[in-house]
Amino acid sequence: MKLSILTLAAVLVGVPASVNAADLDSTFQNLKDAEAKGDAASVKTLAVEANGLAKEAAAEPAPASADDKPAWTERVKYAHDVQSYAEYALYVTAIKGPAATTVDLMSTLEEQNPKSKYLDQGYGTYLLALQQTGAAAKVPAIVDKALTSLPENEDLLLIAAQNAQAKQPDKALALANRLVAAASKHTKPDYMTAAEWERQHNISLEYGHWIAGVIHGVKNQYVAADKDLRAALPLIKGVDAMMGPALFYLGISNYNLGKMTNSKAKVLEGAKFSEDCAKITGPYTDQAWHNATAMKTEAAAMR
Repeated sequence: MKLSILTLAAVLVGVPASVNAADLDSTFQNLKDAEAKGDAASVKTLAVEANGLAKEAAAEPAPASADDKPAWTERVKYAHDVQSYAEYALYVTAIKGPAATTVDLMSTLEEQNPKSKYLDQGYGTYLLALQQTGAAAKVPAIVDKALTSLPENEDLLLIAAQNAQAKQPDKALALANRLVAAASKHTKPDYMTAAEWERQHNISLEYGHWIAGVIHGVKNQYVAADKDLRAALPLIKGVDAMMGPALFYLGISNYNLGKMTNSKAKVLEGAKFSEDCAKITGPYTDQAWHNATAMKTEAAAMR
């Protein structure tokens, strides 16, 4: 990460009396040294200290004199750079450390700036670390709170939708739709490889369409279920736990759409989805066989 590191004499002369320029500069340097060494405990302490000093420096009122404004602009920019680096240091040290360190430093970053771009990048690692340290019970509350600051974060939306699916289907449906919208909108960030981006992108679309499609199916919203589940199918291939429900509700949806439009082809398509579902051992197997048989019988009677 490149920052504009300006000299103390050139930048910090004239900062508010409440901010000790030497303290800010030395704390910043100490933080850089600690981050380079991977000293997590020092990074945590120094990042919080540097962030506090930098916030004070950044709050310096603009001078009345036009002649003084260029120096003031540079001082404020420097202070913002220090704040950004403090967040970066917490993030990069967190993701390199063991799970307990990840939780400690990411939670500190949350406290410092809940809208930090580094939280946006690191929530997936943070949530996994919480599970690894036996703190999985904390995840739902952390996710719900974090979404108020980062409403388009795909990791957060995915976990929130999964958590709500069983007992809060309407909430899960709204979150799944938001997940699909966010994944469709986002482009590859610079810090990810093309392969990493494609994997994350597909996971977001996979779960977003699948969760929404299954809930639409349960609600007998056939058009919406058909649309979402068809979009999910190529992404969930080989995942029987997801494919079973998807095929089951595609069968029901296409059968009912065929009945509503007097389309024999649609009814038969529903039967085919049901037959494919019945080939997957699981809670939908028996009912899918019965559905397929009934659908084919009805289709045979149609013109």
